[in-house]
Formats: sequence, C-alpha cells, structure tokens
Amino acid sequence: MTETTAIVIHEHGPPAEVVRVESRQLPEPREGEALVRMLAAPINPSDLNVIEGKYPIRPDLPGVPGGEGVGEVVTLGPGAKLPAEGTRVLVPPGTGTWCKECIVPAGGLVEIPSDVDLEQAAMLMINPPSAWRMVRRFANLRPGDWLAQNAANSGVGRSVIAICKSLGIHTVNLVRREELIPELEEAGADAVLLDNDHAPDEIKARTGEAPPRLGLNAVGGESAVRLANALAPGGTLVTYGAMSKEPLRIPNGLLIFKGIRFHGFWVARWFRNASPRERADTFEFLVDLARHGALRVKVAATYPLDHAREALAHAAREARGGKILFKM
Repeated sequence: MTETTAIVIHEHGPPAEVVRVESRQLPEPREGEALVRMLAAPINPSDLNVIEGKYPIRPDLPGVPGGEGVGEVVTLGPGAKLPAEGTRVLVPPGTGTWCKECIVPAGGLVEIPSDVDLEQAAMLMINPPSAWRMVRRFANLRPGDWLAQNAANSGVGRSVIAICKSLGIHTVNLVRREELIPELEEAGADAVLLDNDHAPDEIKARTGEAPPRLGLNAVGGESAVRLANALAPGGTLVTYGAMSKEPLRIPNGLLIFKGIRFHGFWVARWFRNASPRERADTFEFLVDLARHGALRVKVAATYPLDHAREALAHAAREARGGKILFKM
C-alpha cells in the first residue's frame, strides 16, 4: 500500500466549497498498471464541470478530480514493461490527477521528454491535442487558408494559433475583451476581433476572397452562429465546448443555402479510440512545438494541493490572465 494525499470530493457542488484534502491508501499496481508520482496538473473548465456534476465523465464518489497532468513512473505492475520506471509521462485523460500519486493503466501513458517545461508539459494532454486533431481532421486546410475560432484566448484557442502558425494556416480569432487583442497578435494570431454582432462582417473583410472553411466553437449560443455565418459555403463548424452555457441553435439557412456542416469533438473519445501510431504522431508534433517554446500557454498561478479551495476560487475568475496549476 502507498499512502498519498489527494483533493477529494464527496458530493457535487460549487468547486471551492466541496473539495477536501485527504490522505488516501493506494493498493499496489495490478496487471498492466503503473504507480505514477504526479508533478503538476492544471485546472481546466471541464474539471470544474466534473466537480459540479455537469460533465459526462465523473469519478465515483468519493473521488479525485483532475483531467490531465504530468508525472513520473514509480512502480510498474506485473506485465507492464513500458514506460520504464523513472520516465516522465502524461497520464490518460480523466485519470484523477489532483493527487501526489495515482494508479493508471500503463498502456495509456505518454512519455514526455524531461527537457519540456514542466508546467507546459502538464497541459499537453487535453488542449493541444484537441486543437491539433480539429485543425487536421475536419478540413483539408493548406498553407494560406483561413480558420476562424471563438474563445481564442483559451488553452485550446492559443494552441490553435500556435499550431496553425507552424503550418502556415491563417487564423481569425474572436475574443470578448479588447485587452487580449495585442497579446494574441504577439502570439501569432493573424487577426483578432471582438466577439460581437459585427464579427461576421469583420471576418469577411479580413479574409477577403478566401473565407474560412473551418470554424472552431467553444462558446455556443450567438457566438457560434456568428462563426458559422462567416464560413465559406460548404464550410465546417466544430463544437468542442459550451462556455456560454447556451445551446447551439442552427439557422435553417446555414444548412439549406450555405451547406454548413456541424460536428462535435471530444478529446477523451479521440484518445480512447486512437491507434497507438496516431497518438504517437500527435504527441511527437506537439512535444516538438512545446520544447521549442512555440506552443506555450500562460500560467497565472500555481498552488500546492493543500491550497485547493484557494486555487479553485482563482480558476473560477473570468479574467485571471492564464491557467491555474497544482504543483505537487
């Protein structure tokens, strides 16, 4: 048995109110499992939804939240040969990472070089793969093509900007706060606009004769409709979030007259269904970007586990200036 410390919920509710920090006993790793010592883990919006009881994947109660993170393999169970003990790894999505140690299926671990910044490595399992798979999966974008997205200052949004810049794809990015515009332009965004009723016309003015063929929606509601209206005929809108908590309402004309296609994307489903080769290729590309600093998400603050409530209250702020991480 291994004694560890973890953030635990016994009920669903407001995150900063229902979390506790507790000691737990972990059994020895079983067949095909690994004991991983966690090093850092972010607080994502989906983690808050899990604690609130509003997300499709929820831990059995009492349970440990945390959808991603980076750690180090301590012990391998019988039959598990890779990754080797001492290897730095990303754990599979939805593991329950807000803890000092956890047990996970060894086959779901992704090796991560130790020269990748620790905080950036902790955020490589969910947002960057979401960005990469959506950019490459839903439209055959070539250098010089345009992509449009809302929530451009989010972790996925910033990853999209970095990935598209490396591929020569132009991005037009919608944000809700004017002060974010120069920051995202400095990060490589080709155009940054306010997400308001003028956005469709402004996107058309920026992209000219080559309107975006792909839109990425993390907001829903009217913001999603604005994105869809700005797409080229036959374009595709991919929804991966609902930050506004408003449903996606599709005007009939976008389907009938423009032929816009609507898809959803969930990175946990992709990770579960992807082949080992597909996973390896995805993370090889993303790790290379992260290693060279091209893929970098701002970190507003880090907290130890025993400051869980303070960290969650900080993560719930709308304008916090970057991600909040636990560092063990």
